[in-house]
Amino acid sequence: MAFQELLNSVRGMGRFQIFQMTFFLFCTAIVIPHNYLENFTAAIPSHRCWVPILDNDTVSDNDSGILSQDDLLRISLPLDSNLRPDKCRRFVQPQWHLLHLNGTFSNVTEADTEPCVDGWVYDRSTFLSTTVTEWDLVCESQALDSMSKFTVTIGNVIGHSLGGYLIDRFGRKLIFTYALLLMAICETCAALVPTFFIYCSVRLLGAACNLLIFMNSTLLMVEWTSPKFQALVTILITCAQGFGNLIVAGLASAFRNWHHLQMAMSVPVFFLIIPTRWLSESARWLIVNNKPQKGLKELRKVACKNGIKNSEDVLTIEVVRAAMREEVEAARTKPSLCDLLRAPKLRRRMFLLCLLRFTAIIPLMGFSIHLQHLNINVILLRCVSGTVSIPASVAGSFLLNHIGCRIYQLFLSFLFGISMLVIVFVPQEMQTLRLVFMILAITNSMMFLSSNNLYTNELLPTVIRARAMGVIGLFTNMGASLSPLLMILTMYSTNLPWIIYGVLSIIGGLIFLLLPETKNKPLPDSIQDVENELKVSRQTKEEGTIIKVTKF
Repeated sequence: MAFQELLNSVRGMGRFQIFQMTFFLFCTAIVIPHNYLENFTAAIPSHRCWVPILDNDTVSDNDSGILSQDDLLRISLPLDSNLRPDKCRRFVQPQWHLLHLNGTFSNVTEADTEPCVDGWVYDRSTFLSTTVTEWDLVCESQALDSMSKFTVTIGNVIGHSLGGYLIDRFGRKLIFTYALLLMAICETCAALVPTFFIYCSVRLLGAACNLLIFMNSTLLMVEWTSPKFQALVTILITCAQGFGNLIVAGLASAFRNWHHLQMAMSVPVFFLIIPTRWLSESARWLIVNNKPQKGLKELRKVACKNGIKNSEDVLTIEVVRAAMREEVEAARTKPSLCDLLRAPKLRRRMFLLCLLRFTAIIPLMGFSIHLQHLNINVILLRCVSGTVSIPASVAGSFLLNHIGCRIYQLFLSFLFGISMLVIVFVPQEMQTLRLVFMILAITNSMMFLSSNNLYTNELLPTVIRARAMGVIGLFTNMGASLSPLLMILTMYSTNLPWIIYGVLSIIGGLIFLLLPETKNKPLPDSIQDVENELKVSRQTKEEGTIIKVTKF
Protein backbone atom coordinates (compact mmCIF):
# COMPACT_ATOMS: atom_id res chain seq x y z
CA MET A 1 0.00 0.00 0.00
CA ALA A 2 3.08 2.22 -0.21
CA PHE A 3 2.03 3.59 -3.59
CA GLN A 4 -0.36 5.86 -1.73
CA GLU A 5 2.64 7.82 -0.46
CA LEU A 6 3.92 8.26 -4.02
CA LEU A 7 0.47 9.34 -5.19
CA ASN A 8 0.21 11.91 -2.39
CA SER A 9 3.54 13.38 -3.49
CA VAL A 10 2.09 14.16 -6.95
CA ARG A 11 -1.42 14.99 -5.55
CA GLY A 12 -4.25 12.50 -5.44
CA MET A 13 -6.65 15.04 -6.98
CA GLY A 14 -5.34 17.75 -9.26
CA ARG A 15 -5.70 19.04 -12.78
CA PHE A 16 -4.52 15.74 -14.24
CA GLN A 17 -7.17 13.72 -12.36
CA ILE A 18 -9.88 16.24 -13.24
CA PHE A 19 -9.11 16.17 -16.97
CA GLN A 20 -8.73 12.39 -17.05
CA MET A 21 -11.93 11.78 -15.09
CA THR A 22 -13.84 14.18 -17.34
CA PHE A 23 -12.78 12.20 -20.39
CA PHE A 24 -13.59 8.81 -18.85
CA LEU A 25 -16.97 10.01 -17.62
CA PHE A 26 -17.83 11.28 -21.08
CA CYS A 27 -16.81 7.87 -22.47
CA THR A 28 -19.11 6.22 -19.92
CA ALA A 29 -22.02 8.43 -20.99
CA ILE A 30 -21.52 7.48 -24.65
CA VAL A 31 -20.54 3.80 -24.29
CA ILE A 32 -22.71 2.36 -21.49
CA PRO A 33 -26.10 3.15 -23.17
CA HIS A 34 -25.16 0.67 -25.94
CA ASN A 35 -25.92 -2.14 -23.47
CA TYR A 36 -29.60 -1.22 -23.34
CA LEU A 37 -29.89 0.45 -26.74
CA GLU A 38 -32.22 -2.34 -27.89
CA ASN A 39 -34.93 -0.94 -25.65
CA PHE A 40 -35.28 1.45 -28.60
CA THR A 41 -33.73 -0.22 -31.67
CA ALA A 42 -35.47 -3.56 -30.94
CA ALA A 43 -38.78 -2.18 -29.67
CA ILE A 44 -41.74 -4.44 -30.48
CA PRO A 45 -44.56 -2.31 -31.92
CA SER A 46 -48.19 -3.36 -32.11
CA HIS A 47 -48.70 -5.54 -35.16
CA ARG A 48 -51.20 -7.66 -37.05
CA CYS A 49 -51.31 -9.80 -40.17
CA TRP A 50 -51.34 -8.13 -43.56
CA VAL A 51 -54.79 -8.64 -45.07
CA PRO A 52 -55.58 -8.01 -48.74
CA ILE A 53 -58.99 -6.42 -48.23
CA LEU A 54 -57.54 -3.72 -46.01
CA ASP A 55 -53.87 -3.31 -46.94
CA ASN A 56 -53.72 -4.03 -50.67
CA ASP A 57 -53.91 -0.75 -52.56
CA THR A 58 -54.93 -2.52 -55.78
CA VAL A 59 -58.04 -4.06 -54.25
CA SER A 60 -61.26 -2.39 -55.34
CA ASP A 61 -62.85 -0.13 -52.77
CA ASN A 62 -66.13 -1.69 -53.73
CA ASP A 63 -66.99 -2.89 -50.25
CA SER A 64 -64.31 -1.32 -48.12
CA GLY A 65 -65.58 2.15 -48.91
CA ILE A 66 -68.71 1.60 -46.87
CA LEU A 67 -67.06 -0.37 -44.04
CA SER A 68 -64.95 1.00 -41.23
CA GLN A 69 -61.47 -0.27 -40.52
CA ASP A 70 -62.73 -2.04 -37.39
CA ASP A 71 -65.30 -3.91 -39.48
CA LEU A 72 -62.67 -4.96 -42.00
CA LEU A 73 -60.39 -6.18 -39.22
CA ARG A 74 -63.28 -8.11 -37.66
CA ILE A 75 -63.94 -10.10 -40.82
CA SER A 76 -60.21 -10.63 -41.54
CA LEU A 77 -58.67 -11.49 -38.17
CA PRO A 78 -59.74 -13.99 -35.49
CA LEU A 79 -59.86 -12.97 -31.84
CA ASP A 80 -57.30 -14.10 -29.30
CA SER A 81 -57.98 -15.26 -25.72
CA ASN A 82 -58.41 -11.61 -24.64
CA LEU A 83 -61.03 -11.03 -27.38
CA ARG A 84 -58.66 -8.76 -29.27
CA PRO A 85 -57.58 -9.14 -32.94
CA ASP A 86 -54.98 -11.89 -33.13
CA LYS A 87 -51.46 -10.67 -33.93
CA CYS A 88 -50.23 -13.83 -35.60
CA ARG A 89 -53.10 -15.37 -37.55
CA ARG A 90 -55.76 -14.35 -40.07
CA PHE A 91 -58.81 -15.91 -41.69
CA VAL A 92 -58.20 -17.75 -44.93
CA GLN A 93 -61.30 -16.05 -46.36
CA PRO A 94 -63.10 -12.90 -45.12
CA GLN A 95 -65.86 -13.86 -42.69
CA TRP A 96 -68.63 -11.50 -43.77
CA HIS A 97 -71.20 -13.12 -41.52
CA LEU A 98 -69.32 -11.82 -38.45
CA LEU A 99 -70.63 -8.34 -39.20
CA HIS A 100 -74.16 -9.49 -38.25
CA LEU A 101 -73.40 -11.42 -35.03
CA ASN A 102 -73.48 -8.35 -32.74
CA GLY A 103 -70.99 -9.91 -30.34
CA THR A 104 -72.68 -13.33 -30.07
CA PHE A 105 -70.57 -16.29 -31.09
CA SER A 106 -72.78 -19.26 -30.28
CA ASN A 107 -73.61 -21.83 -32.93
CA VAL A 108 -70.93 -20.41 -35.24
CA THR A 109 -68.49 -22.85 -36.72
CA GLU A 110 -64.84 -21.93 -36.33
CA ALA A 111 -63.44 -20.57 -39.59
CA ASP A 112 -60.15 -21.72 -41.04
CA THR A 113 -57.16 -19.56 -40.15
CA GLU A 114 -53.58 -19.34 -41.35
CA PRO A 115 -50.33 -17.68 -40.25
CA CYS A 116 -49.33 -14.26 -41.54
CA VAL A 117 -48.01 -15.63 -44.83
CA ASP A 118 -47.96 -12.17 -46.46
CA GLY A 119 -46.21 -10.42 -43.61
CA TRP A 120 -47.32 -8.00 -40.93
CA VAL A 121 -48.54 -4.43 -40.56
CA TYR A 122 -46.80 -2.53 -37.76
CA ASP A 123 -47.77 0.49 -35.71
CA ARG A 124 -45.17 3.11 -36.65
CA SER A 125 -46.43 5.94 -34.43
CA THR A 126 -43.48 5.65 -32.01
CA PHE A 127 -40.71 4.14 -34.14
CA LEU A 128 -40.66 4.15 -37.92
CA SER A 129 -38.37 1.15 -38.01
CA THR A 130 -36.81 -1.29 -35.52
CA THR A 131 -34.88 -4.53 -35.86
CA VAL A 132 -38.19 -6.29 -35.16
CA THR A 133 -39.92 -4.69 -38.16
CA GLU A 134 -36.76 -5.02 -40.27
CA TRP A 135 -36.56 -8.81 -39.95
CA ASP A 136 -40.14 -9.58 -38.78
CA LEU A 137 -39.08 -10.87 -35.35
CA VAL A 138 -42.65 -11.51 -34.19
CA CYS A 139 -44.94 -14.48 -33.69
CA GLU A 140 -43.01 -17.66 -34.57
CA SER A 141 -39.77 -15.64 -34.81
CA GLN A 142 -40.30 -13.71 -31.57
CA ALA A 143 -37.62 -15.75 -29.77
CA LEU A 144 -35.03 -14.23 -32.13
CA ASP A 145 -35.66 -10.82 -30.58
CA SER A 146 -34.52 -12.22 -27.22
CA MET A 147 -31.58 -13.76 -29.07
CA SER A 148 -30.18 -10.32 -29.87
CA LYS A 149 -30.39 -9.32 -26.19
CA PHE A 150 -28.80 -12.64 -25.23
CA THR A 151 -25.84 -12.01 -27.56
CA VAL A 152 -25.18 -8.74 -25.73
CA THR A 153 -24.92 -10.59 -22.41
CA ILE A 154 -22.66 -13.23 -24.02
CA GLY A 155 -20.47 -10.41 -25.30
CA ASN A 156 -20.24 -9.07 -21.77
CA VAL A 157 -19.19 -12.55 -20.58
CA ILE A 158 -16.43 -12.66 -23.19
CA GLY A 159 -15.32 -9.14 -22.33
CA HIS A 160 -15.04 -9.98 -18.65
CA SER A 161 -13.40 -13.36 -19.22
CA LEU A 162 -10.68 -12.19 -21.59
CA GLY A 163 -10.54 -8.61 -20.36
CA GLY A 164 -9.08 -9.39 -16.94
CA TYR A 165 -6.11 -11.23 -18.42
CA LEU A 166 -5.53 -8.72 -21.22
CA ILE A 167 -5.68 -5.71 -18.89
CA ASP A 168 -3.23 -7.19 -16.37
CA ARG A 169 -0.97 -8.45 -19.16
CA PHE A 170 -0.80 -5.45 -21.51
CA GLY A 171 -1.91 -2.55 -19.34
CA ARG A 172 -4.98 -0.39 -18.91
CA LYS A 173 -4.33 2.30 -21.52
CA LEU A 174 -3.48 0.02 -24.47
CA ILE A 175 -6.52 -2.24 -24.06
CA PHE A 176 -8.77 0.78 -23.48
CA THR A 177 -7.66 2.36 -26.78
CA TYR A 178 -8.05 -0.79 -28.89
CA ALA A 179 -11.42 -1.59 -27.26
CA LEU A 180 -12.69 1.89 -28.22
CA LEU A 181 -11.60 1.40 -31.83
CA LEU A 182 -13.11 -2.08 -32.14
CA MET A 183 -16.36 -1.04 -30.50
CA ALA A 184 -16.71 1.98 -32.80
CA ILE A 185 -16.27 -0.27 -35.85
CA CYS A 186 -18.64 -3.02 -34.64
CA GLU A 187 -21.45 -0.74 -33.45
CA THR A 188 -21.31 1.32 -36.66
CA CYS A 189 -21.42 -1.85 -38.76
CA ALA A 190 -24.49 -2.98 -36.76
CA ALA A 191 -26.46 -0.17 -38.40
CA LEU A 192 -25.46 -1.32 -41.90
CA VAL A 193 -25.55 -5.13 -41.82
CA PRO A 194 -27.92 -6.94 -44.22
CA THR A 195 -28.89 -9.95 -42.05
CA PHE A 196 -29.98 -10.56 -38.48
CA PHE A 197 -27.20 -13.12 -37.90
CA ILE A 198 -24.48 -10.62 -38.80
CA TYR A 199 -26.22 -8.01 -36.64
CA CYS A 200 -26.05 -10.31 -33.60
CA SER A 201 -22.39 -11.10 -34.32
CA VAL A 202 -21.22 -7.49 -34.43
CA ARG A 203 -23.35 -6.62 -31.40
CA LEU A 204 -21.64 -9.45 -29.51
CA LEU A 205 -18.19 -8.04 -30.29
CA GLY A 206 -19.34 -4.53 -29.45
CA ALA A 207 -20.67 -5.66 -26.06
CA ALA A 208 -17.35 -7.35 -25.25
CA CYS A 209 -15.49 -4.11 -26.00
CA ASN A 210 -18.09 -2.12 -24.02
CA LEU A 211 -17.17 -3.96 -20.82
CA LEU A 212 -13.44 -3.58 -21.51
CA ILE A 213 -13.86 0.18 -21.87
CA PHE A 214 -15.85 0.49 -18.65
CA MET A 215 -13.46 -1.75 -16.68
CA ASN A 216 -10.38 0.17 -17.84
CA SER A 217 -11.84 3.62 -17.32
CA THR A 218 -12.88 2.70 -13.77
CA LEU A 219 -9.49 1.15 -13.01
CA LEU A 220 -7.57 4.18 -14.26
CA MET A 221 -9.77 6.57 -12.29
CA VAL A 222 -9.47 4.52 -9.10
CA GLU A 223 -5.73 3.87 -9.36
CA TRP A 224 -4.89 7.53 -9.94
CA THR A 225 -7.15 8.89 -7.17
CA SER A 226 -6.67 9.17 -3.41
CA PRO A 227 -9.05 7.06 -1.27
CA LYS A 228 -10.84 10.12 0.12
CA PHE A 229 -11.90 11.11 -3.41
CA GLN A 230 -12.99 7.65 -4.56
CA ALA A 231 -16.52 8.17 -3.26
CA LEU A 232 -16.67 11.18 -5.58
CA VAL A 233 -15.66 8.89 -8.47
CA THR A 234 -18.66 6.67 -7.72
CA ILE A 235 -21.08 9.59 -7.78
CA LEU A 236 -19.62 10.98 -11.00
CA ILE A 237 -19.93 7.60 -12.73
CA THR A 238 -23.61 7.49 -11.77
CA CYS A 239 -24.09 11.05 -13.05
CA ALA A 240 -22.39 10.04 -16.31
CA GLN A 241 -24.77 7.11 -16.71
CA GLY A 242 -27.70 9.43 -16.05
CA PHE A 243 -26.36 11.82 -18.67
CA GLY A 244 -26.08 8.83 -21.02
CA ASN A 245 -29.78 8.10 -20.42
CA LEU A 246 -30.60 11.66 -21.47
CA ILE A 247 -28.46 11.32 -24.60
CA VAL A 248 -30.02 8.05 -25.78
CA ALA A 249 -33.55 9.23 -24.94
CA GLY A 250 -33.02 12.46 -26.86
CA LEU A 251 -31.54 10.66 -29.86
CA ALA A 252 -34.34 8.07 -29.80
CA SER A 253 -36.87 10.91 -29.99
CA ALA A 254 -35.02 12.55 -32.88
CA PHE A 255 -34.12 9.38 -34.84
CA ARG A 256 -37.13 7.08 -35.08
CA ASN A 257 -35.44 4.81 -37.59
CA TRP A 258 -33.25 2.23 -35.82
CA HIS A 259 -30.48 2.49 -38.45
CA HIS A 260 -30.12 6.22 -37.82
CA LEU A 261 -30.27 5.82 -34.03
CA GLN A 262 -27.62 3.09 -34.07
CA MET A 263 -25.40 5.23 -36.25
CA ALA A 264 -25.91 8.35 -34.11
CA MET A 265 -24.81 6.43 -31.00
CA SER A 266 -21.84 4.72 -32.66
CA VAL A 267 -20.04 7.30 -34.82
CA PRO A 268 -19.09 9.57 -31.85
CA VAL A 269 -17.09 6.66 -30.37
CA PHE A 270 -14.52 7.15 -33.17
CA PHE A 271 -13.83 10.68 -31.90
CA LEU A 272 -13.16 9.37 -28.38
CA ILE A 273 -10.07 7.59 -29.70
CA ILE A 274 -8.25 10.87 -30.40
CA PRO A 275 -7.71 12.00 -26.75
CA THR A 276 -6.40 8.56 -25.71
CA ARG A 277 -2.91 9.52 -26.89
CA TRP A 278 -2.69 11.95 -23.96
CA LEU A 279 -3.81 9.44 -21.32
CA SER A 280 -1.35 8.16 -18.74
CA GLU A 281 -0.89 4.49 -17.97
CA SER A 282 -1.44 3.44 -14.37
CA ALA A 283 1.86 4.02 -12.56
CA ARG A 284 0.67 1.62 -9.88
CA TRP A 285 0.32 -1.14 -12.49
CA LEU A 286 3.67 -0.32 -14.10
CA ILE A 287 5.60 -0.46 -10.81
CA VAL A 288 3.88 -3.60 -9.56
CA ASN A 289 4.68 -5.26 -12.91
CA ASN A 290 8.40 -4.50 -12.44
CA LYS A 291 8.55 -1.45 -14.72
CA PRO A 292 9.64 1.19 -12.20
CA GLN A 293 11.30 3.46 -14.80
CA LYS A 294 8.07 3.79 -16.79
CA GLY A 295 6.10 4.18 -13.59
CA LEU A 296 8.43 6.98 -12.47
CA LYS A 297 8.01 8.69 -15.84
CA GLU A 298 4.21 8.64 -15.48
CA LEU A 299 4.43 9.95 -11.91
CA ARG A 300 6.61 12.86 -12.99
CA LYS A 301 4.26 13.61 -15.88
CA VAL A 302 1.31 13.74 -13.48
CA ALA A 303 3.27 15.91 -11.04
CA CYS A 304 4.01 18.37 -13.84
CA LYS A 305 0.35 18.51 -14.92
CA ASN A 306 -0.69 19.08 -11.31
CA GLY A 307 1.66 22.06 -11.05
CA ILE A 308 4.32 20.48 -8.81
CA LYS A 309 7.74 21.91 -9.63
CA ASN A 310 11.09 20.15 -9.29
CA SER A 311 9.43 16.75 -9.10
CA GLU A 312 12.67 15.19 -10.43
CA ASP A 313 14.38 16.05 -7.15
CA VAL A 314 11.69 14.40 -5.04
CA LEU A 315 10.68 11.52 -7.29
CA THR A 316 13.68 9.34 -8.08
CA ILE A 317 14.01 5.71 -9.01
CA GLU A 318 15.48 5.02 -5.57
CA VAL A 319 12.42 6.54 -3.87
CA VAL A 320 10.06 4.50 -6.04
CA ARG A 321 11.92 1.25 -5.42
CA ALA A 322 12.17 1.89 -1.70
CA ALA A 323 8.49 2.72 -1.36
CA MET A 324 7.30 -0.23 -3.42
CA ARG A 325 9.94 -2.81 -2.43
CA GLU A 326 7.52 -5.29 -0.87
CA GLU A 327 4.96 -4.96 -3.65
CA VAL A 328 7.56 -5.41 -6.39
CA GLU A 329 9.02 -8.45 -4.64
CA ALA A 330 5.57 -9.97 -4.34
CA ALA A 331 4.80 -9.21 -7.98
CA ARG A 332 7.89 -11.04 -9.25
CA THR A 333 6.14 -14.31 -8.55
CA LYS A 334 3.65 -13.42 -11.32
CA PRO A 335 0.40 -14.28 -9.52
CA SER A 336 -2.10 -16.39 -11.40
CA LEU A 337 -5.81 -17.01 -11.03
CA CYS A 338 -4.98 -19.95 -8.74
CA ASP A 339 -3.68 -17.44 -6.18
CA LEU A 340 -7.23 -16.20 -5.78
CA LEU A 341 -8.02 -19.58 -4.21
CA ARG A 342 -4.82 -20.13 -2.24
CA ALA A 343 -5.01 -17.04 -0.01
CA PRO A 344 -7.77 -17.60 2.60
CA LYS A 345 -9.00 -14.02 3.04
CA LEU A 346 -8.81 -13.23 -0.67
CA ARG A 347 -10.60 -16.49 -1.45
CA ARG A 348 -13.41 -15.55 0.92
CA ARG A 349 -13.69 -12.08 -0.63
CA MET A 350 -13.81 -13.52 -4.14
CA PHE A 351 -16.54 -16.00 -3.20
CA LEU A 352 -18.70 -13.31 -1.61
CA LEU A 353 -18.14 -10.82 -4.45
CA CYS A 354 -19.02 -13.43 -7.10
CA LEU A 355 -22.14 -14.46 -5.19
CA LEU A 356 -23.09 -10.81 -4.68
CA ARG A 357 -22.73 -9.87 -8.33
CA PHE A 358 -24.59 -13.00 -9.47
CA THR A 359 -27.61 -12.31 -7.27
CA ALA A 360 -27.57 -8.55 -7.86
CA ILE A 361 -27.30 -8.50 -11.64
CA ILE A 362 -30.31 -10.79 -12.26
CA PRO A 363 -32.89 -8.23 -11.06
CA LEU A 364 -30.91 -5.23 -12.33
CA MET A 365 -30.47 -6.59 -15.87
CA GLY A 366 -33.93 -8.14 -15.98
CA PHE A 367 -35.52 -4.81 -15.12
CA SER A 368 -33.32 -2.84 -17.52
CA ILE A 369 -33.95 -4.89 -20.68
CA HIS A 370 -37.65 -5.60 -20.13
CA LEU A 371 -38.99 -2.11 -19.56
CA GLN A 372 -41.48 -2.53 -22.41
CA HIS A 373 -43.26 -5.29 -20.48
CA LEU A 374 -44.25 -2.71 -17.85
CA ASN A 375 -46.48 -0.85 -20.34
CA ILE A 376 -44.70 2.49 -20.04
CA ASN A 377 -43.18 4.94 -22.53
CA VAL A 378 -39.52 3.87 -22.56
CA ILE A 379 -38.24 7.16 -24.01
CA LEU A 380 -40.03 9.18 -21.32
CA LEU A 381 -38.84 6.79 -18.60
CA ARG A 382 -35.18 6.96 -19.68
CA CYS A 383 -35.30 10.75 -20.06
CA VAL A 384 -36.86 11.41 -16.65
CA SER A 385 -34.68 8.84 -14.84
CA GLY A 386 -31.54 10.33 -16.42
CA THR A 387 -32.55 13.78 -15.18
CA VAL A 388 -33.40 12.55 -11.69
CA SER A 389 -30.27 10.40 -11.31
CA ILE A 390 -27.91 13.39 -11.39
CA PRO A 391 -29.27 15.24 -8.31
CA ALA A 392 -29.94 11.85 -6.67
CA SER A 393 -26.25 10.95 -7.10
CA VAL A 394 -25.16 14.23 -5.53
CA ALA A 395 -27.48 13.61 -2.59
CA GLY A 396 -26.20 10.03 -2.39
CA SER A 397 -22.61 11.27 -2.10
CA PHE A 398 -23.35 12.73 1.34
CA LEU A 399 -24.84 9.43 2.43
CA LEU A 400 -21.88 7.52 1.00
CA ASN A 401 -19.36 9.71 2.81
CA HIS A 402 -21.13 9.27 6.14
CA ILE A 403 -22.05 5.59 6.23
CA GLY A 404 -19.42 4.07 3.91
CA CYS A 405 -19.65 2.11 0.69
CA ARG A 406 -20.82 -1.17 2.23
CA ILE A 407 -23.94 0.06 4.06
CA TYR A 408 -24.68 2.48 1.21
CA GLN A 409 -24.97 -0.42 -1.26
CA LEU A 410 -26.99 -2.45 1.23
CA PHE A 411 -29.44 0.46 1.39
CA LEU A 412 -29.63 0.69 -2.42
CA SER A 413 -30.25 -3.07 -2.77
CA PHE A 414 -33.12 -2.95 -0.31
CA LEU A 415 -34.60 0.15 -1.93
CA PHE A 416 -34.42 -1.39 -5.42
CA GLY A 417 -36.10 -4.60 -4.23
CA ILE A 418 -38.87 -2.70 -2.48
CA SER A 419 -39.41 -0.53 -5.58
CA MET A 420 -39.79 -3.63 -7.76
CA LEU A 421 -42.37 -5.16 -5.40
CA VAL A 422 -44.34 -1.91 -5.25
CA ILE A 423 -44.41 -1.68 -9.08
CA VAL A 424 -45.88 -5.19 -9.20
CA PHE A 425 -48.69 -4.60 -6.74
CA VAL A 426 -49.67 -1.04 -7.71
CA PRO A 427 -52.68 -1.17 -10.09
CA GLN A 428 -52.18 -0.33 -13.78
CA GLU A 429 -54.57 2.60 -13.42
CA MET A 430 -52.14 4.41 -11.07
CA GLN A 431 -49.64 5.16 -13.85
CA THR A 432 -48.10 8.20 -12.12
CA LEU A 433 -47.23 6.24 -8.99
CA ARG A 434 -45.86 3.36 -11.08
CA LEU A 435 -43.72 5.82 -13.07
CA VAL A 436 -42.29 7.29 -9.84
CA PHE A 437 -41.18 3.88 -8.58
CA MET A 438 -39.80 2.90 -12.01
CA ILE A 439 -37.68 6.06 -12.03
CA LEU A 440 -36.57 5.26 -8.48
CA ALA A 441 -35.63 1.71 -9.56
CA ILE A 442 -33.61 2.88 -12.59
CA THR A 443 -31.80 5.52 -10.54
CA ASN A 444 -31.05 2.92 -7.87
CA SER A 445 -29.67 0.49 -10.42
CA MET A 446 -27.25 3.08 -11.84
CA MET A 447 -26.08 4.20 -8.40
CA PHE A 448 -25.66 0.60 -7.24
CA LEU A 449 -23.65 -0.56 -10.26
CA SER A 450 -21.22 2.37 -10.15
CA SER A 451 -20.66 2.16 -6.38
CA ASN A 452 -20.35 -1.64 -6.46
CA ASN A 453 -17.78 -1.50 -9.24
CA LEU A 454 -15.68 0.92 -7.18
CA TYR A 455 -16.17 -1.09 -3.99
CA THR A 456 -15.06 -4.29 -5.74
CA ASN A 457 -11.90 -2.58 -7.04
CA GLU A 458 -11.10 -1.37 -3.53
CA LEU A 459 -11.24 -4.91 -2.14
CA LEU A 460 -8.89 -6.49 -4.71
CA PRO A 461 -5.06 -6.18 -4.96
CA THR A 462 -3.51 -4.27 -7.88
CA VAL A 463 -1.28 -7.14 -8.93
CA ILE A 464 -4.27 -9.28 -9.91
CA ARG A 465 -7.15 -6.80 -9.80
CA ALA A 466 -8.16 -6.93 -13.46
CA ARG A 467 -8.10 -10.73 -13.63
CA ALA A 468 -10.09 -10.98 -10.41
CA MET A 469 -12.60 -8.52 -11.89
CA GLY A 470 -12.75 -10.78 -14.93
CA VAL A 471 -13.70 -13.77 -12.77
CA ILE A 472 -16.32 -11.72 -10.93
CA GLY A 473 -17.55 -10.41 -14.28
CA LEU A 474 -17.98 -13.98 -15.47
CA PHE A 475 -20.41 -14.67 -12.63
CA THR A 476 -22.00 -11.29 -13.24
CA ASN A 477 -22.80 -12.13 -16.82
CA MET A 478 -23.95 -15.63 -15.95
CA GLY A 479 -26.61 -13.91 -13.85
CA ALA A 480 -27.28 -11.43 -16.66
CA SER A 481 -27.79 -14.31 -19.08
CA LEU A 482 -30.28 -15.95 -16.72
CA SER A 483 -32.34 -12.79 -16.14
CA PRO A 484 -34.18 -12.90 -19.52
CA LEU A 485 -35.04 -16.56 -18.95
CA LEU A 486 -37.09 -15.66 -15.88
CA MET A 487 -39.54 -13.88 -18.19
CA ILE A 488 -40.64 -17.34 -19.35
CA LEU A 489 -42.46 -17.56 -16.01
CA THR A 490 -44.97 -14.99 -17.28
CA MET A 491 -46.90 -17.89 -18.84
CA TYR A 492 -47.78 -18.92 -15.28
CA SER A 493 -48.08 -15.47 -13.72
CA THR A 494 -47.48 -12.02 -15.21
CA ASN A 495 -46.01 -10.68 -11.96
CA LEU A 496 -43.91 -13.70 -10.94
CA PRO A 497 -40.61 -12.63 -12.64
CA TRP A 498 -40.85 -9.14 -11.13
CA ILE A 499 -41.51 -10.56 -7.66
CA ILE A 500 -38.41 -12.78 -8.02
CA TYR A 501 -36.36 -9.74 -9.11
CA GLY A 502 -37.45 -7.78 -6.03
CA VAL A 503 -36.85 -10.62 -3.54
CA LEU A 504 -33.43 -11.45 -5.05
CA SER A 505 -32.31 -7.83 -4.70
CA ILE A 506 -33.23 -7.78 -1.00
CA ILE A 507 -31.58 -11.14 -0.28
CA GLY A 508 -28.44 -10.22 -2.24
CA GLY A 509 -28.05 -7.02 -0.23
CA LEU A 510 -27.48 -9.04 2.95
CA ILE A 511 -24.15 -10.31 1.53
CA PHE A 512 -22.65 -6.85 2.11
CA LEU A 513 -22.78 -7.51 5.86
CA LEU A 514 -20.12 -10.22 5.36
CA LEU A 515 -17.66 -7.92 3.53
CA PRO A 516 -15.27 -5.32 5.05
CA GLU A 517 -15.68 -1.56 4.81
CA THR A 518 -13.22 0.34 2.56
CA LYS A 519 -13.99 3.91 3.57
CA ASN A 520 -10.80 6.06 3.53
CA LYS A 521 -8.59 2.96 3.24
CA PRO A 522 -5.75 2.72 0.67
CA LEU A 523 -5.98 0.26 -2.20
CA PRO A 524 -4.23 -3.08 -1.58
CA ASP A 525 -1.37 -3.56 -4.04
CA SER A 526 -0.40 -7.17 -3.31
CA ILE A 527 -2.19 -10.31 -2.18
CA GLN A 528 -0.26 -10.06 1.08
CA ASP A 529 -1.85 -6.66 1.71
CA VAL A 530 -5.26 -8.34 1.73
CA GLU A 531 -4.09 -11.17 3.97
CA ASN A 532 -2.49 -8.75 6.43
CA GLU A 533 -5.40 -6.31 6.51
CA LEU A 534 -7.05 -7.84 9.59
CA LYS A 535 -3.74 -7.91 11.40
CA VAL A 536 -3.03 -4.28 10.47
CA SER A 537 -6.48 -3.15 11.58
CA ARG A 538 -6.02 -4.89 14.93
CA GLN A 539 -2.61 -3.29 15.40
CA THR A 540 -4.09 0.11 14.60
CA LYS A 541 -6.80 -0.37 17.21
CA GLU A 542 -4.25 -1.52 19.80
CA GLU A 543 -2.00 1.46 19.07
CA GLY A 544 -4.98 3.79 19.37
CA THR A 545 -5.84 2.23 22.74
CA ILE A 546 -2.25 2.57 23.98
CA ILE A 547 -2.14 6.22 22.95
CA LYS A 548 -5.39 6.94 24.73
CA VAL A 549 -4.25 5.20 27.90
CA THR A 550 -0.88 6.94 27.88
CA LYS A 551 -2.49 10.30 27.35
CA PHE A 552 -4.95 9.66 30.13
